[in-house]
Amino acid sequence: MKLIKLTAISAAVLASTAALAAEPVVVVDDNTAVAYEAEPVAVAYEAEPAYAYNADAGVVRNTTGAVVGGTKTFFQTAINPAAVSAEVGTLGYGANIAWGLNEKTELQAGWAGGDVADLFGGDFDANDVNYDVDSNFSNPYLGVQLRPTGNWFTMGAGIIVPDNDIDVTANSEGGEGGYYEINGARYDADSVGSLQGTMEHRNKLAPYATIGFRPNITENFGLFGEVGAAYMGKTDATVTASNTSGGPIFIQDGNGDRVEVAGETAQGVANMAEQELEDKDYLEWMPIVKVGATYRF
Repeated sequence: MKLIKLTAISAAVLASTAALAAEPVVVVDDNTAVAYEAEPVAVAYEAEPAYAYNADAGVVRNTTGAVVGGTKTFFQTAINPAAVSAEVGTLGYGANIAWGLNEKTELQAGWAGGDVADLFGGDFDANDVNYDVDSNFSNPYLGVQLRPTGNWFTMGAGIIVPDNDIDVTANSEGGEGGYYEINGARYDADSVGSLQGTMEHRNKLAPYATIGFRPNITENFGLFGEVGAAYMGKTDATVTASNTSGGPIFIQDGNGDRVEVAGETAQGVANMAEQELEDKDYLEWMPIVKVGATYRF
């Protein structure tokens, strides 16, 4: 009898380890055989999606781990951006791509450029000389766009890598037979010739900051507007005079008479105009005003 009971206990242990097989187990006690059928235990797991779109915030959820989680996941995130945008503003005409890092944060990479001098009026004054401006902007940038309150209000910051060509041409005053007023003296325009030059900002990396709004019009389409500034730094200028003959330079006195300036040259006058341009620090703080449209994936 003890042998039978020992066998029954062993069988019960084996039956518990074979529950998933769902085979009946027979236990014998006091010559009575009882059959038990083991039922497998099923545990259901519901797979959570790796990415979920938040229509209110307009960004991609739960991609922080994708960015830092590994090479394969990072590559998958890089080729699946959260949004693309087209823009126009004081930095030029351009576009950007955005990747969602979490519900309130996007990483942006973009470019803006072109001839936007007319957006700044097309001319400016450096002391008493007026200059026409022709520009060719190239402003690639990398930044972060934040939604601190989780709605349409945004704050942005980042770095611009400016490569902006600014060409200037001085306008003489007084009509025909006019003059350039430089350092308080009226240099005769005919004796100096035209004054033309270029300007370049010294900063190779320009930090910027903006605030704006980005409402979603539909689930996929939205609009945006931003205002802010970028610190481009002081300017370096180069100005040349068209009169290279080495002839005499005249100034106009208070009566409008021409008086020769001994020892002065046309390029010497251009150098003085160059210094005034650098003192002007044209667009040292570049205003940022832009609007655009966004498509979200």
